[in-house]
Amino acid sequence: MSYRRPVFRRASLFAAGAAVAALTLSACGDGGTQGGSGNTNFVTGKNGIASLDKSERVAAPKLEGKSLDGKPLSLDDYQGKIVVLNVWGSWCGPCRVETPYLVKVAKELKPKGVEFVGINTRDFNKGPAVKFEEEHGVEYPSFYDPSGKLILQFPKGSLAPQQIPSTIVIDRDGKLAARALQAVNDKQLHQMIDPLLAEK
Repeated sequence: MSYRRPVFRRASLFAAGAAVAALTLSACGDGGTQGGSGNTNFVTGKNGIASLDKSERVAAPKLEGKSLDGKPLSLDDYQGKIVVLNVWGSWCGPCRVETPYLVKVAKELKPKGVEFVGINTRDFNKGPAVKFEEEHGVEYPSFYDPSGKLILQFPKGSLAPQQIPSTIVIDRDGKLAARALQAVNDKQLHQMIDPLLAEK
């Protein structure tokens, strides 16, 4: 029995590595629009944003882990709020371009019950990621997910992150509602979030 354990460990490490590799291949792309793969019921618009009607949404994964500063972090802490999840890396050029917009909109919409959370990935040393947040004035927390394990938890065929950067918006019911597979600006963020603010 014990001889099988390393095989399982290797298999799970391989799966996590494959997810990161997939993100890497499409990482920091040209910002073109892409739809989902397989039998999905959403279409990405010309603005690069895919969104779902309330009746078509699926539950977001229950992400848990540690933040870049080593504190416990869980999406459950944000129940009943709209959550904007941004997948980023300190090494990613488009992430540097979009971060000022994320910071700006996060401050604007926090009083309305919108929370921003990052997922930092492929930074195998925390130092550059922490420096990135300091340089850009990022005040919201980020999961530290260097190997991409949290990204693997998104349901297949859903509004899952597929490249870096990706931004996903979760509605007040904890369901995946909108996604952008490119760097976003403040206007695009509002296009993703404002319809959810208007929902009852």
